[in-house]
Amino acid sequence: MATYDFIFSSLGLTDWCAEGQSDAPMSMESLLQRTKGTGGEPESLWDTPFPSMDALNESCAAFPQSRDLTKGLEEGFLSIKDSLSVVLDPLTQPLSWALDGTLYGMLNAPWWIVIPLLLAVVFFVTKSWKLVGFVAGSLFLLAFIDYYRYAMETLSIIFVCAFICVLFGVPIGIAMSRSDMMQRLTIPVLDMLQTLPPFVYLIPLIFLFSVTESKLYGIAIILYAIVPVIRLTNLGIRLVDKDVIEAADAFGMTSQQKLFKVQIPLALPNIMAGVNQTIMMSLAMVVIASLVSAPGLGVLVLQGIRNLELGVGLVAGLGIVILAVILDRVTKASLARINASQKQ
Repeated sequence: MATYDFIFSSLGLTDWCAEGQSDAPMSMESLLQRTKGTGGEPESLWDTPFPSMDALNESCAAFPQSRDLTKGLEEGFLSIKDSLSVVLDPLTQPLSWALDGTLYGMLNAPWWIVIPLLLAVVFFVTKSWKLVGFVAGSLFLLAFIDYYRYAMETLSIIFVCAFICVLFGVPIGIAMSRSDMMQRLTIPVLDMLQTLPPFVYLIPLIFLFSVTESKLYGIAIILYAIVPVIRLTNLGIRLVDKDVIEAADAFGMTSQQKLFKVQIPLALPNIMAGVNQTIMMSLAMVVIASLVSAPGLGVLVLQGIRNLELGVGLVAGLGIVILAVILDRVTKASLARINASQKQ
């Protein structure tokens, strides 16, 4: 007699429960429990199990188990997988083209073109020769230890995914700041994306796309990294001083003029802080995405784990740290320039 038999008997569901009984041989787990004298009624109140699905199933074989729930979810997803692929494949194909094209350009251009070009971009956004020297030294160090190709693969993926995050994240943040209803609807989605474990992003995407397609890891990186730029864009625009908005209204500015000439310039420090966090999260996800064929330094980290090659894993991890420091310093220096120009 199981613990919760009384529930189903009091509801008159004994016959329904009996219909769910199986004639199959007893499982090894059930057999061991019976041999050890466990299962059925608890010896004391202290041992009473929580009325979970599996505990109720012991009293009523027709009651579903927890594994039935997970199996049903999987079967439901697989039943709509082909329809989703038909819709998502053409929509996400440009992402594959962008990732493949950027990777091809960065890897096939000679180093004496790529590195000076990157340094020129760093100087353009920071106006700091000291930072340019630091970036140059870091890149030459990675190239010296033969990690140049892996570093360029990682940077290529980050450039594309971070750009797309900003391209879509900033307009979404602006829309949230202009509509309380939009904010109430979007925040739960952002909370879910921000708290979902990174590995979980990969599970449905593996079923939807081929592992050989670059959009598989590209979508995972974008979904994981887009949250900060959306949140901080929304926050930055909402924090604009109301007196400034009233002054803009007094001058007869239209809604678009207020947005592009007042709100966005004043919110730019917050937006850039969101961009910084998005880039950092993109870098973190690139390493995890190496599990699904994403190239770059994450592949070497994974190799070090699989083959127990301590040196390979540590040096690749050091390379990721160097890239993280470069991206963080460059974005923070550009943010400092924006703050300085606004104060002037």
